[in-house]
Order: sequence, then structure tokens, then C-alpha cells
Amino acid sequence: MSSASTKHSPLFSISDIIYLVLGVISASFALKSFLVPNHFLDGGVTGISLLLHEVYHWNLGLSLFILNIPFIILAYFQIGKHFAIRSSLTILLISLTMYFIPFPELTHDKLLVAMFGGFFLGIGIGLSMRGGGTFDGMEVLALLTFKKSSFSITEIILGMNVIIFIIAAVFLKVETALYAIMTYLVASQITKYVIEGIEAYTGVTIVSGSSEEIKKALVLTMNRGITVYKGERGFMKESFEHSSDADIIFTIVTRLEVRKLQNIVHAIDPKAFIFTQTVREPQGGIVKEIIKH
Repeated sequence: MSSASTKHSPLFSISDIIYLVLGVISASFALKSFLVPNHFLDGGVTGISLLLHEVYHWNLGLSLFILNIPFIILAYFQIGKHFAIRSSLTILLISLTMYFIPFPELTHDKLLVAMFGGFFLGIGIGLSMRGGGTFDGMEVLALLTFKKSSFSITEIILGMNVIIFIIAAVFLKVETALYAIMTYLVASQITKYVIEGIEAYTGVTIVSGSSEEIKKALVLTMNRGITVYKGERGFMKESFEHSSDADIIFTIVTRLEVRKLQNIVHAIDPKAFIFTQTVREPQGGIVKEIIKH
């Protein structure tokens, strides 16, 4: 056995530590400067902790730590030791940060609290996840439930949070629950942007009778790399027996370039069939080199 195979991957890299620390600071800032002083809630375990803090006046950091323990144990056995340890340290760090660092109260405007509280909380969650951990065990439960159900992870998390918001409406008031939903929506979108990046990649598939012109336009005008599949097109109910060979073009662009690509293709062939799909973390090839230009 080679010495390389006996080495274990490090628990934390420098970038992981930076992501986790910045994530904890951002989330703590959101909670202490916006949400807690204004009696706001969020979704997930964080939302449950905030609810317990409001109703029973439990210590927020301690509640967050205790409520996440079952999910961390679950993650240890079902997801992996490294993830569980990272998440444990992240949760401990955010609990200590909220307890010892006196973040200032910035505003009592409810709309600003929902928007900016969700914004900084989303940044915190996203950075923590990029660092390989999390401080909200609801995501662990959603991931495990996803494996045993037909629902997506997003749908599962949304369903769990709906229950939290209903409880908030009962124990507090409907207005609080509505602002909690707004905070959650802002946080979830910001989390998505932090994890995927503003220039998230989109895969585009094009089927057209003018494939040669489209290929030239994509490569020479947009400076995209393309992949061409050989296929057939024209299978319709009225003329099922009549089809023709076709080059099926696939390329990857950023989300910001999708409209430009569609305009170029439709200028060449208004009847071209185009569909897009999200592409996560493409590696290899020339995608990232092209994006930089």
C-alpha cells in the first residue's frame, strides 16, 4: 500500500475555515442585529430556536446548539464524519459568537429587518455550506427524507417550514408568521446565490435544421465550446414515418448569457427547439477558461 493511500484528507482546509468563520459572523450578525431584537423568525432549526426564544425566553445560542444535536448525530452515521464534525463546530461557534459578541441593533423597520436579516442570514448559511458544514440540521433531515420519498429537498424543507410558520401564527401572531416567510424566502434565495454563484452555469440543448449556422454562431460569435450529438428529428403524430438526421447541439453558458444565446439562435432559426437545464459545478473542458474572458 502506498503512503499516499494511507493519508487521510484534512478535516479543514484554509478556505473551509474562512468560509465557516465568515458564515458564522454573518449569520450571528443577522440574528442579533435584525431578527432577535425585532422578534422575527426564520425557517428550520434556527426558526424553532427563535420561536422558543420568543415564547419561553430560552437562550437562543443554547437552543440552537441543543436542537441541532440529534441532526448532527444523524449526519454522523448517514452522511459522514467530517460533515458532522464541521457542523458541530460551526454550531458551537455561532452559539459562542452570539453569546459573547455584542452586535448592535440597526433598525426596527419591519421590512428592512426581513430583507436584510434574511440577506445576511442567507450569506451565513451559504458560506457555511461552502465550508462543508451547516448550523441548521433541518437540511440534514431533508436530505435523508429526500432519499426515501418522491419529493425534492426544496419541497421537503418548505413543508417543514410551513409547519413552523403555522405554529408561529398560533403562538405569536399572523403578522409575525408572514414576516418570517419573507425572511425565509430572502435567506433561501441568497443562500442559493452564495452556493451556486451569480454566474451559475446553464446547459442549453438546441435542435434545429440550421445546425451548421448555429454551431458557427456559438463558437465564433459567443466563443462557446459545443458538443454535437447525432440524432433524428421530425417525429410527429401526423408524419411519424418521416424524419431527418439532425445535429443536436449542447453548450454551457452562464445564466446571464442565456437570453443572448436564445436571441442568436432564433435569429438563425425561429423554429429551433431549445431547452435549458441547471448545470452544477462543471469541471474540465474549457468552460471556466471561456467564462473569464
